[in-house]
Amino acid sequence: MYCPFCGANDTKVIDSRLVADGGQVRRRRECLACQERFTTFETAELVLPRIIKQDGRRQPFDEDKLRAGLLRALEKRPVSVEQIEAALGRIKHRLRATGEREIKAMVVGEMVMAELKQLDEVAYIRFASVYRRFQDLNQFREEIDRLSRGEPVEPDA
Repeated sequence: MYCPFCGANDTKVIDSRLVADGGQVRRRRECLACQERFTTFETAELVLPRIIKQDGRRQPFDEDKLRAGLLRALEKRPVSVEQIEAALGRIKHRLRATGEREIKAMVVGEMVMAELKQLDEVAYIRFASVYRRFQDLNQFREEIDRLSRGEPVEPDA
């Protein structure tokens, strides 16, 4: 680590501690050349995969877009902000865990549906109706029946 005061490249760590619930390491450093002290923060760089849209376009993962979709489905439903953030965290964790550089949007949609099914069944049906493009009342009925039987969320054929 270069010293921000004199530019020397020889610094020593004099104190380290976890911050941000363990998501960062705060390091207090001292320059061996000028003896100035400074603080650095270290975080893991975890890259989320790019999203492959149905038309073949590729886009960077957009957490705000994912959050907006969840919030839209959960509008006026009794689900706390903490539950929503936890669901977002689980989806992002699963995306990182795939180890893939790119992932189809359909896979992300299915992850969202699985989370919504656990959070709130009404929100799940709302999201599924848009995501799977329900055309009539029978498709709603079939999905509600599937939900009532406790069948798992399955990708759209």
